[in-house]
Amino acid sequence: MSATAAQPETIASPPVIHNCPNCSHWLPDGTLACPDCQTLTYGEHLTELAMSAQELEQQQKWVAARDRWKMALLWLPQETRQSVSIQAHIAELDGRLRAEEDTKAKWTKRLGPFAPVALFLIKAKSYWFLIFKLKFLVGFLAYFGLYWVAFGWKFAVAFMLTLTLHEMGHYVAVKRRGWKVDLPMFLPGLGAYVRWQGKGATVEDLAEISLAGPLAGFAVALVSYGIFFATHSPFFHLMAYLGAWINFVNLFAAVLPFIALDGALAAFALSRVQRALIAATSLIFFGLTVSQNVDGDLSGPHTRWSFLIIGGSMAWRAMGRDAPEQGSGKIFALFQGLVVALGVLMLASAIPGM
Repeated sequence: MSATAAQPETIASPPVIHNCPNCSHWLPDGTLACPDCQTLTYGEHLTELAMSAQELEQQQKWVAARDRWKMALLWLPQETRQSVSIQAHIAELDGRLRAEEDTKAKWTKRLGPFAPVALFLIKAKSYWFLIFKLKFLVGFLAYFGLYWVAFGWKFAVAFMLTLTLHEMGHYVAVKRRGWKVDLPMFLPGLGAYVRWQGKGATVEDLAEISLAGPLAGFAVALVSYGIFFATHSPFFHLMAYLGAWINFVNLFAAVLPFIALDGALAAFALSRVQRALIAATSLIFFGLTVSQNVDGDLSGPHTRWSFLIIGGSMAWRAMGRDAPEQGSGKIFALFQGLVVALGVLMLASAIPGM
């Protein structure tokens, strides 16, 4: 097993040399090349800087490599061929960095909020390993295999696509804020999560990031329903219903001992009144589905009881003591909109018996 040592941020300056390393001629302070034999005074230090810069280039750390080459220029007389060669190489690195910045700006403008994901893919050198990283890939395959064995491959594909795109909604929301975020982690049979770090994150930031998952999931489910409506494909029917149901369930607002779903985290930004209004909306959906089911409606128990569970959990949070006096109007509108949109889509795409 081999390991590459981390490059130091800086390389210490060498002690002042007063005698030429080759001919021992006495040299005054600041002499960079011996006037007698033309030997570079700080040749060993220059070799160390050059090797360090080349290693940084192999790691594609272009900015650090350029800075290391600039450090080397300080220990070379300007008229030497080595100095001219390094200056030309620095110009090449500057051109590479400008080209990368131009590419980043172009794709950021074209892709909007999805630019962080696209730029991540562009930078990946080892396509499958760096995109799916080992923990991500192992968790994904284990989760997929579990649902394939239990419910068949079509259900497994639909479920994993829905879950993965939901988690990527969180990922993109964190990336847009410039914070550190890992690819989703899948826990077979339990769920998935995205680990991130955001210095100075507010309650509203937490709520927006939490609701970004259901929002992305709703978009995927809506597109799937559109395809189903046009083609009557059973697979996209399943994708639409699963997408709506999974993302609606994630709006569960109660804080559990070991896990908090998206709705529970987002509720911290809502006042008591806002929580009560969201609870009422979900409970109204429950009442409508129960009455319609008596008349032969196709919505199954998963649909009906989901409304009751979400409404009941938010009603419980409305009576809690963790509600701020002034809730976020933006988070309330987003949360309430998701309850209505996902609820309608879940009813529209309902599968008999589910």
